[in-house]
Amino acid sequence: MTRTVYVNGEYLPEDQATVSVFDRGFLMADAVYEVVSVLDGKLLDFAGHMTRLARSLDALAMTNPMSGDEYLDAHRQLIERNGITDGLIYLQVTRGNPGDRDFAYPPEGTAPTVVMFTQSKPGLADSPVAKTGLKIISVEDLRWGRRDIKTVQLLYPSMAKMEAKARGVDDAWLTENGTVTEGTSNNAYIVKGGKIITRELSHDILHGITRAAVLRFAHEAQMQVEERSFTIAEAQEADEAFITSASSFVMPVVEIDGKQLGKGEVGPVATRLREIYLEESRKSAV
Repeated sequence: MTRTVYVNGEYLPEDQATVSVFDRGFLMADAVYEVVSVLDGKLLDFAGHMTRLARSLDALAMTNPMSGDEYLDAHRQLIERNGITDGLIYLQVTRGNPGDRDFAYPPEGTAPTVVMFTQSKPGLADSPVAKTGLKIISVEDLRWGRRDIKTVQLLYPSMAKMEAKARGVDDAWLTENGTVTEGTSNNAYIVKGGKIITRELSHDILHGITRAAVLRFAHEAQMQVEERSFTIAEAQEADEAFITSASSFVMPVVEIDGKQLGKGEVGPVATRLREIYLEESRKSAV
């Protein structure tokens, strides 16, 4: 079945949806995006994603073309029109189409481009990998310096993920100046002596919406959390490790650069945090 997608206020069959070749998102990666998970036909952490979208747009001096209610209505329309029970909704806002290519920003008043589409993923919350864990490698972080802005400049993370696949593992953690920044498309954590350790917020990492929720739930569950940098060597000696993202929720890591953590099994902290996140997020889904 052909998906219905959203382009600039219209709901169209995916094979009839187009964007100009002069769009800044296509020519300059001059665009930001969000991905919202759908479970049981409802949106998880929607308000947080909209807050981060506004922050990203503001950081790039881009106009937010829609209100929160308009975004919410469009997301719900796409869920209904595409019959999504479990899956993802991708939203992208670009600086628009100036009518030609130029490094300078388009004239004031150029309308942003807004695109949204669904990805159906039945059983999204029941991934078998949550019971076996991920194997990862470390790769040097060569991205630009403003990783806190969720732009569509995703070539290097894609290259790092493909390097991981080529080396027979699941994903990569990016490292800079000897410490882990984050994963290719997720935030990174280790657990040592019952304490959850993850890098502090800065321009160096994406301010993950799932990260914020998971750390809040961890505090509420009386778990210890320390926000600081850590090395790959420290991670290899940890009791557990895991990642968080909107599409994977909380996902355990059992091997880093060929060294298994502990017995190479999924640990209790990651398991419990995943349970809590899914339970609480479903309660607050819209």
